[in-house]
Amino acid sequence: MPLPPEANSQPLTQAPISIRAAKIDDLAAILAIEQASPRAAHWSPDHYRNRILDQPQGACFLVTGRGGEGRVQGFVCARIIEAAGEWEIENVVVDEEFRRQGVGAQLMQSLIRNWEDSAGTALLLEVRESNTAARALYEGHGLREVGRRRAYYRDPSEDGILYARYRRQ
Repeated sequence: MPLPPEANSQPLTQAPISIRAAKIDDLAAILAIEQASPRAAHWSPDHYRNRILDQPQGACFLVTGRGGEGRVQGFVCARIIEAAGEWEIENVVVDEEFRRQGVGAQLMQSLIRNWEDSAGTALLLEVRESNTAARALYEGHGLREVGRRRAYYRDPSEDGILYARYRRQ
């Protein structure tokens, strides 16, 4: 008796994820991904444009795609406050189609490698208390809860949970 067609099929293999510095040409895709994600922090196009142009001294802005597709699947944006030795993660957003596939984790790993290669001493962020997926991602990459900002977020009002990771001396 022949096997059903699905039993004969091989699992699909995905092309490896590539991570690179964001470029101005990525801005439209970055904005589309951010706007489609209600839990993401929402910044103006000028804010993102400035972060892209501030690289590498004032910001670290990474995007990811799979193989040669060239389609941005997600991004991470961090502001670098060099005088204070701090990196503040402003946004980590993955296109809904590519969530739960390790894209956010790989973006975080790349950002942390860049931070570790820098003179930065602290990696900081705040996140909505209810954003358990993001909180698990951050905790899985060594960030720890260090504080709370009461009613920090609006629409709806919600506490912001502060996270930090410090360089081992």
